[in-house]
Amino acid sequence: MGLVAAGWLPTAQAQSAWPRRAVKIVVGFPGGSSPDLLARLLAEPLAQALGQPVVVENRVGAGGNIAAAQVARATDDHTIGLMINGNLTTAKILNPDIPYDPLQDLTPVSLIAVAPLVLCAPAGSPVGAAFFAAARQSGTLWNHGTPGVGTVAHLGMELLKARAGIAPVHVPYPGNPQVITALLGNQIQMALLPPGLAMAQVRAGRLNAIGVTSAGRSSVVPELPSLSEMGVPNLQLEIWNAVAAPNSLPKAHVNRLATLLGEIVRRDHIRQKILAQGWQVVGTSSEGLRRRIAIDTAAMTDVIRRHHIRP
Repeated sequence: MGLVAAGWLPTAQAQSAWPRRAVKIVVGFPGGSSPDLLARLLAEPLAQALGQPVVVENRVGAGGNIAAAQVARATDDHTIGLMINGNLTTAKILNPDIPYDPLQDLTPVSLIAVAPLVLCAPAGSPVGAAFFAAARQSGTLWNHGTPGVGTVAHLGMELLKARAGIAPVHVPYPGNPQVITALLGNQIQMALLPPGLAMAQVRAGRLNAIGVTSAGRSSVVPELPSLSEMGVPNLQLEIWNAVAAPNSLPKAHVNRLATLLGEIVRRDHIRQKILAQGWQVVGTSSEGLRRRIAIDTAAMTDVIRRHHIRP
């Protein structure tokens, strides 16, 4: 556990009896990962606003589900988590044996930031409508890569395949670095990648960017068209980071956290830092995140069950 913000304002403490001690943000990914960087960016201003220290604890493993389970079990009223899509939507559907239920054991606090995935292809590949024409013609002769079965990239590609009428074969890899290597080596013909990883390769001319999976253009990569603009119907897919709490955390504290987090991420210098990490700031209410979880869970559950996906 690392102490991120030890100082606080006495006036802030006087405004509320909660929190009474340090607040812990549990992150299910290692130091330097996007969730970790975001948690540490939020910790100091949140400590100032709450009037208590805020610490970040990394509990790595199982795609963030170990950390999410720790948050779900917490009863101290001072533990929250910064989580990715899967921890709050598809975790239990993909693996019924995980020791928590996102919908029953966790309370949404705030959707912090979102990003589209970038559909990438090897340099020299067709672009635009010609890319999808070539993919349809090639059928199962083309492959697509993902960082694993059941990941957002995998589920998103199954959604894209259905919407675009294409049929590349899935090739899972240990992680996105290996997916990029396979693209560079023309071992696979397409992949959905986070902008923070994709665009360095695209701007260097080593990969082609076909488009993004958001409903419209994204401020993260405004130069890229959405796949919907290119004729792929009913496609909206984003990766995201959100704050959640145990169901035991009183609603008043949840709402206070959501309000503070929304204000913090909208500060210009913090918004710019988050954008530089490849994310678009959102900062919703608890109910706003709850609605997003419901929408994404329904869409991904359909994909999982239709294709009998199990990690």
